[in-house]
Amino acid sequence: MSELTRVAVDAMGGDNAPEEVVKGAVEAVNASERVKVFLVGRPEAIEPLLAGVDYPKDRLEIVPASEVIETGDPPVQSIRRKKDSSIVVGERMIREQKADAFVSAGSTGAVLVGGQLLVGRIRGIERTPLAPLIPTEKGSSLLIDCGANVDARSSHLVQFARMGSIYMEYVMGIQNPRVALVNIGLEEEKGNALVKETYPLLKACKDINFIGSIEAREIPRGYADVIVCEAFTGNVILKLYEGTASTLVDMIKKSLMSDLRSKIGGLLIKPALKQTMKGLSTSDNGGAPLLGLNGLVVKTHGSSKADEIRNSILQCMTFQEQGITEKIRASLAAEE
Repeated sequence: MSELTRVAVDAMGGDNAPEEVVKGAVEAVNASERVKVFLVGRPEAIEPLLAGVDYPKDRLEIVPASEVIETGDPPVQSIRRKKDSSIVVGERMIREQKADAFVSAGSTGAVLVGGQLLVGRIRGIERTPLAPLIPTEKGSSLLIDCGANVDARSSHLVQFARMGSIYMEYVMGIQNPRVALVNIGLEEEKGNALVKETYPLLKACKDINFIGSIEAREIPRGYADVIVCEAFTGNVILKLYEGTASTLVDMIKKSLMSDLRSKIGGLLIKPALKQTMKGLSTSDNGGAPLLGLNGLVVKTHGSSKADEIRNSILQCMTFQEQGITEKIRASLAAEE
């Protein structure tokens, strides 16, 4: 067996914790022999969910953590005061080299703050972005940043582009990934002050395949593999993306049930429609990695079910085996 990727999982974080988190962890260790999972949380809540379940006992362990950081808790204060919370204990495991990665569906703010304070940034990284994979007509694109740095500088966006390019090449297997900057037009002179300042810097980067600006309407078409923006814009794009997909699914279902003819037609197209709708889901891609840290932190949706938890854990395995952290360090060294 090859060296295991050790993933600490926040068993208490998210709307469906601990049931769906534990289920996803079990599915992950049963799906791959190359991963070991530490379920971090209250043993009294986790143990009953594992009773009678078939899984490799040597690759799934419980790490006790008596406290829980709730979604409404102040992130900075919570990380400092709730030192025995599942988020703090899990991220501290990376710092202490007891785990290679941490996955949580819990408080986004606490996960981000903990990543900065407990795991720490790679030397030379100015800001660490959240980078989810979003579905497109041609597969998936990386949206970077989607929520970690609302006030960013042009130098931050350049680092985002470099890290995103490395991630898409080595984790997603896309050779020479296309990098684009979110803008309100394709012309180089368009955009706000940040975009105008960032564009020529990206254009001058020789280690990325910068293809210019991209308008929001072209993102679902898959015209770029790495979508670069600051977090305010990225979060708006992500939330609109998710809301549109959900609304579209509901509208189609409603139309197909409107009358007898529609119901018959719906039965005929159901297999193809189901496959198409599956392509609109973000759960198959796992969570959003917080890039630029001395270890991998992955934030999944608060509403994550077992399949997204499982895929997030397996995503960590690829990240670790491809040495993404080391490749980001090497990229910074080359820049200097």
